[in-house]
Amino acid sequence: MHLTGRPRFLARVFAVVALILGAKVITHLLAFEPISLNALFSGIIAANVFLMGFLLSGVLADYKESERLPGELSACLENMAQEVRGIGITKPEANVTPCLAAISTLAGTIHDWFYKKTDTDTMLGGIDDLTVQFEGLQQWTQGTFVARLKQEQSNLRRSMTRIQIIRDTDFVQSGYLLADMITALLLVGLVLIQMDPRPFYEAMFTSGVIAFLLIFLITLIRDLDNPFGYYEKYSGADVTLQPLEDSMVRLAKLAGKDVRKPD
Repeated sequence: MHLTGRPRFLARVFAVVALILGAKVITHLLAFEPISLNALFSGIIAANVFLMGFLLSGVLADYKESERLPGELSACLENMAQEVRGIGITKPEANVTPCLAAISTLAGTIHDWFYKKTDTDTMLGGIDDLTVQFEGLQQWTQGTFVARLKQEQSNLRRSMTRIQIIRDTDFVQSGYLLADMITALLLVGLVLIQMDPRPFYEAMFTSGVIAFLLIFLITLIRDLDNPFGYYEKYSGADVTLQPLEDSMVRLAKLAGKDVRKPD
């Protein structure tokens, strides 16, 4: 969970809880609390938490996979660069600088793609353009070395395609719809429910805790469903891009470019 998104995530949850409690105070002062507390209401809350537990377990599977993907694509980029560097060491006359520069540029393009500063076609086009660079190395090395480069290129394309699917696909949309509707109805119920003869501060505390639990869970699930939401203002559960950013520095150094940490 990146640091800039975490405060925004919690602020959004607390803001909604504050609205619920504010509405609860108003309905209490107006003596408009037509719903009585009963076991069925508690059962609906339990059922909703169970449903959100199912959604949470589903998105966590993709999230755990997503944690590995930035490291894997960084390894692919650096493996290709080291293979090309090896060709330059073995054959000093080989001009490997353009290929190293292309790999370094591709790393920057992929980083921009994560933040939606560039589109998918441009990013995939950068991966495809490596084919021209690799074919240009054929004259200075054996075909097996170029084959290894193309295998890493294939692995990189596979990782990026998988990331795109995870980023653009929602987990069980009908489940989200049901959870959203039940949560909204329960929050309305918390506002309108009468907890007398209990003290009002006890009713406020209970309503606040339940509202926080429900809102936090549904917000967390939606956030975890896209572990690559760096471009989203309130996203707070994104996997780290530190491996890619570190690779960008090393690749720039290999290509002889100005080395600077990504923003």
